[in-house]
Amino acid sequence: MKKKLKKIKCPICGKETEWENNPFRPFCSKKCKLADLHKWLTEEYVVEAKSDIDKN
Repeated sequence: MKKKLKKIKCPICGKETEWENNPFRPFCSKKCKLADLHKWLTEEYVVEAKSDIDKN
């Protein structure tokens, strides 16, 4: 019986890709992995945090 490989969608381009044996997971390629990094570095993505200053 063959093991069914888990398929996921790349969060950048939406292309379906395999989870197993994928060095770029959760992305489909190096290009999409770097595109995601670029979004973090240019602050297109941000993580909201509560400031201690706001408590006063």
